[in-house]
This record gives sequence, C-alpha cells and structure tokens, in this order.
Amino acid sequence: MTAGGTKRHRLAPYYVLILAAIWLASSIKPSHAVEGAAAAGPIGGSDIRSALLPGPGFYGGAVGLYNVVNGFNDGTGHPAAVLNAVKIKDWIGGPFFLYVPNIDVAGGRIGVAGFWPSGQQCGQLVSAFPRRCSGGAGDPYFEFDWSRSFGQLRPPSVSGAYPIRQGLTLAFGVGALLPVGTYNQQLQKTNAVTLAGDTFDLAPNVAVTYTTLPLIADGTEFSAKLYWNDYATNPATQYHASSLFDVDFAVTEHVGRWQIGPAGDYVFQVGQDKQFGVVIPPDGRRLEYMALGAVANYDIAEYNAAIKVKANETVLAQNGVVAKLIVISFAKKFF
Repeated sequence: MTAGGTKRHRLAPYYVLILAAIWLASSIKPSHAVEGAAAAGPIGGSDIRSALLPGPGFYGGAVGLYNVVNGFNDGTGHPAAVLNAVKIKDWIGGPFFLYVPNIDVAGGRIGVAGFWPSGQQCGQLVSAFPRRCSGGAGDPYFEFDWSRSFGQLRPPSVSGAYPIRQGLTLAFGVGALLPVGTYNQQLQKTNAVTLAGDTFDLAPNVAVTYTTLPLIADGTEFSAKLYWNDYATNPATQYHASSLFDVDFAVTEHVGRWQIGPAGDYVFQVGQDKQFGVVIPPDGRRLEYMALGAVANYDIAEYNAAIKVKANETVLAQNGVVAKLIVISFAKKFF
C-alpha cells in the first residue's frame, strides 16, 4: 500500500467505521450468564473493509449500541432451565479514534486505534433476584494494525462516494482490552450486568478484504477478520476463561454512496473455563455462538465522513446468550 495521496485520504471515514464498533468489547458480547469470555472483537464491528486502513491522518467519531438479551442457552443449545427470568438491556456508546502516521512499513500502513465505552446495563436472570442496573465506564480497547493492499484504487461511480479499493488487502494486528472500567462483581454474579469485566484480554488478529470488478453494481466485497482472545485470570473471582476465537464476516455490494449486504459473527472457545483451577460444571461453559444480520454504510465524502448502521440477532448459542442488537456509528477525518 503506497503512501499518501488526496484520493486515498478521502477514503478514511469509510474505513474508520469498520473499527468503530469493535471497541464496544465485552459490553456487547456477553458469552455466559454470570461470567466468562468477553470478546475484544465485535458483534457489530469489523464487518465491511475489515483489512483496510486509510491514508495518513487522525480520525474520530462516535458509536452507540442498543442490545437486548432475551435468553441464555446451556451447552446443548437449549434454554437454561435454572435461568427463568432472563432479560438484559444495554445502552452503550462512546468516542473512538484512529491515527495513521505518514510512513510506509513494508509496503503497507500502520494504525493505532482506541475506544472507551460507557453506558448502562439493566437485567435479570432469575425471579429470585429483581431487575438491577449498573452504569459507568467500560473497559477501554486499543488496537495496533498493519495493512497492505495488493489491488488498485478505482474512482467512485457517483459524486459523494469514496474511491473503491479493488482487489486483495491483508492486515495483521494486536488488540488489548484493559480491565480498568467500572466493575461490579455482585451484580455480575446475580444479574449479569457490569460495564467492565476485570479481565485483561490480549487479542492478535488477521483480516482479509477482497473487492471484485463492478459485476453487479460497483463491486462485491468479501471481508473477514479473525480475533484470537487470550485471557488472564479475573483477580476478583479467580475465573479463567479459555481462549476464544471470533470471526466477523460480511458480503456486501458497493452501490454509489451505499455499501449494503449481510454480515455475521461466529465465536467459539477451544477449551474449558475454570475457577480456582477447577473446570466449571457441567461442561466448562465452552461457548459456541453465531449472529447474523445486515450492515449498511453511507458515504458523505464532501464532509470526509460516513455513517454506518448494523443489526443482527442470535442464530446459534451454546453456553451463550440469545440477543438482538443495533449499532449506529459516525466517523470523520479531522486532520
């Protein structure tokens, strides 16, 4: 990916929205009813153009999310009988940034991004414990990425849209979820509501994006990003979640200012969760989860900005929640 260029700079907000919802982190992907793995990657985040970085500059914006959890499935994929009153709602949002320095690294670009969410969660798990709420700051998430394109930049078909990066782009990065937010151990245990997880998560990742020639409209894009979440032990509860893999994907079409199509997220754990060194009964709470939905992005190139909306719902959950969510993001290049 070569350095600089006016057209390249104008692509920026289009790509920043890919990162925007990534940093909603654990607040939007509760995997277990009480405690467990919380993915550093998204539901609602790295879907379109997940391997791409913009030209040099500083970008920022805001993202907001509304999430409703209507159930929790056990390890067989059926509703957990002991949880007879599951209803959790999240209202979460916050600012994010992306900085891309004006340097070439091995033919590609590097970028540093971050997000610090805050908001409120309200919920109930069992009828014996009434609905309670928890508010405050979540755990901040930071990510460092390197991206290189092997394709070419194609001009947009309509005024107000951004140029399209046709061909293959690859990216490698590492993210970290820092346990410094508002953590409520008691409410996490009784109601599964807490804005932070009190657990450090290091998440290496790899992404690929491929955009075709304009076959249907302006080009069909295939994007996917894989996160490997490696967790430390929660010092407050001695809970240790097994490593978790999180794959986000989308198949979308560029149509003028719009980019629209289906998107999804698949999550699975490779081992068993433990507490005080003992496997959590009955099955180690090994998670498998999938959500499917759609994403729509709208370019506002005359203002170096873009807006993205995404919605999805659970289609598979083993030791995981059954949920619906909507995410709205706005991104802009500042300098």
